[in-house]
Amino acid sequence: MPVSQKALIKPHRLKPGDTIGVVAPASPFRRRVLDQGVTLLKEMGYAVKLSDGLFEADGYLAGSDAHRASQLQEMFLDDGVDAVMCARGGFGSIRILPYLDWELIRAHPKPFIGFSDITAIHQALLLRAGLTAFHGPVVCSLPSSDRQTQRSLNRAIASKALLSLTVARPRTIKSGRAEGVLMGGNLTTLCHLVGTPFDRGFAGAVLFVEDTGEVAYRIDRMLMHMKLAGCFDGIAGLVVGSFKDCARAAVIDKLVRQRFADHDMPILAGMAVGHGRRNLTLPVGIAVRMDSDSGRLDLLECATVD
Repeated sequence: MPVSQKALIKPHRLKPGDTIGVVAPASPFRRRVLDQGVTLLKEMGYAVKLSDGLFEADGYLAGSDAHRASQLQEMFLDDGVDAVMCARGGFGSIRILPYLDWELIRAHPKPFIGFSDITAIHQALLLRAGLTAFHGPVVCSLPSSDRQTQRSLNRAIASKALLSLTVARPRTIKSGRAEGVLMGGNLTTLCHLVGTPFDRGFAGAVLFVEDTGEVAYRIDRMLMHMKLAGCFDGIAGLVVGSFKDCARAAVIDKLVRQRFADHDMPILAGMAVGHGRRNLTLPVGIAVRMDSDSGRLDLLECATVD
């Protein structure tokens, strides 16, 4: 399957004073933490609009599936909103995918920002709407993130410069360089998409993965499941992000080395992407070059347009 069934669309980059719409497509959250995140967005120079019914809750979900899907779609259709950012991940994004009108979303491209469970929406946006998305912080993770996380987010959605990310202490699992379209996100979510209408292989892609709270055997099981399903056939390179509260880094590196022993490609570990205090923003669907020896990931094109 190609990177996208539709030609790629890049959203307009943000300008000071533009409005970021906040949606809750997954789990509920604490109002106090959201307010802190909104304050940070305003300090970055943006206006903020909260979606109607943002604070609804239904157990471990932020309202019904139809309600959460409606929030997201309405924010894309709102001409007064310039970007869409998720309040939180958690669980529930995969449940709203059948409710969304991808043609309507494609007709109203905007930067869409989130991570963790939001990976399901990123994958669907690229596959069904041909729209690049931004794997970066959610509003409720901003207050506990560092300044570099906030600067990285702002550069990704507002700058014309080609981004370059460097791992301070790279762990080179396999040496080499590669170019490809950047794909990936949360490993658990990617694994749960296998066999669904939103499943896709990663042939030709530079794939990045991250996760939280997973012990070694579950990480191993997910990697093996995806390998047997053919998800990794033909990938150009692999970047291992943060695995917070998981197995030790050395254990994860060993698992990755074993699962990809028969792949002739570079593998870099240690990228500050995911559930850590530093969560650098990556545009999904954009051509990149990786160098696992120097620990660099360079964008070869801008993720946004004027």
